Amino acid sequence: MTKILCLALNPAIDISSDAEVVRHTHKTRTHNQQQFPGGGGINVARVIATLGGTCELMFLSGGATGELLEAMLKPLPIVERTFKIHDPVRVAYAVHETSTNLEYRFVPEGPLVTEAELAPVFEAIAASDADYVVASGSLPRGAPDDTYVRLADIVTQKGARFVLDTSGPPLAEALSRSKMFLVKPSLGEFEAFLGRKLSHEEVGAAAQAHVRTGAAQYIAVTLGGDGAVLASADRIIRLPAIDVPVNSATGAGDSFVAGMVWSLAEGVEIEEAFRFGQAAGAAAVMTPGTELCRRQDVTELYERERQRG
Repeated sequence: MTKILCLALNPAIDISSDAEVVRHTHKTRTHNQQQFPGGGGINVARVIATLGGTCELMFLSGGATGELLEAMLKPLPIVERTFKIHDPVRVAYAVHETSTNLEYRFVPEGPLVTEAELAPVFEAIAASDADYVVASGSLPRGAPDDTYVRLADIVTQKGARFVLDTSGPPLAEALSRSKMFLVKPSLGEFEAFLGRKLSHEEVGAAAQAHVRTGAAQYIAVTLGGDGAVLASADRIIRLPAIDVPVNSATGAGDSFVAGMVWSLAEGVEIEEAFRFGQAAGAAAVMTPGTELCRRQDVTELYERERQRG
């Protein structure tokens, strides 16, 4: 059986709620509060479990919020491995303004970690027999920008596949110095790396050009309401956006990655895995707050779009 390992170096407790109006200075009364274990790698693991897959989850945890995060993860069908740090896990908050249907998201930078706290993670990745290692999310403070580069090197040298979904300097380091299997930036993240704006018609060629540098076998660029592009060294695939009601963008990218990796682990070819990932991302947009995609929504959207060709 193909093994998947998800890595969350900057996990979070994600809290969401609704408010009629968000105003400065005044108290904003909220309702319909929900809370979930979150952060990129944790979200990916949650979606893989939702889709019926199995995976191992490695994450950093510290403080009282870390204890709460661990308790929230316990009921889930995920094999967990916790690495203790001194500082507490961050708490992220999203508010949906019902009068405008806008969403306000507040995402702290996260705890300060030391190289000594990160060292056991590198050792565990080196000892892992996972076929896919999915690193998703930002890095906590104190983690060097080349952290994902070092992890990718370990995974690739073992003959496994490293999948990355991050942004900013860690993404730039990885795309400049690593040899990965799959990278999934958003359009804005990819433009920031290239240092220039791209029209949607230019995205595929730009991604393919970077694939040909050896940085990754595949780059999937999500374009929000305009779909997504998947580039390999010899092919560019573009899928239009799936028309769904939008309730929240939280977790859409993580759901996309999880859908792709789960499909690939099931033996699906890359083009269909790309299509399934897009269905998972669209399904996540349909759910409110910090809730991720639902399995039935994903499969129905995937079948519908596949039949359309």
